[in-house]
Amino acid sequence: MTRPAYLDAFVRSSLDITLLRLSLIVIFIGFGYTKWFAYEAQALIPLIDNSPLLSWMHPAFGIQGASYALGVAEWAIGAALLIGFWQPRWAVAGAIGSAITYLTTLTLILSTPGGWESSAGGFPAMGSSTSFLIKDAVLLAASVVLLKHDLQRTCPTTA
Repeated sequence: MTRPAYLDAFVRSSLDITLLRLSLIVIFIGFGYTKWFAYEAQALIPLIDNSPLLSWMHPAFGIQGASYALGVAEWAIGAALLIGFWQPRWAVAGAIGSAITYLTTLTLILSTPGGWESSAGGFPAMGSSTSFLIKDAVLLAASVVLLKHDLQRTCPTTA
């Protein structure tokens, strides 16, 4: 049985990559924006202070300064992903930045107090921080898919 033409066109399209890229751009721009407000800087304190990867930020920049730094990084990644629609090398940089971001945030599941709900017996009952961060596994996968696609755009194979 052959596929209808509209399904064939869908399968050949790059709609999946476009939607992944747009989704990540919206996430990075939106979350980057929140970093400019005190409520977000305060919410980040337990995440940053207990992280072996990020705990240097508060002593170096202060509470609000660390939030600003994360916001700038998120905006830079979002901008690189956006420019990546037209410039594949920027797309690769944005996808790498995105993957690093989500690898880092996934480590927070292990280091943030209350990650596993003790009143429910601990692991695997997710606490509030874990239930917020666990979605980053899908965002990491999206970043890797984009990276693979963008590397193919940048460095086509010779066959």
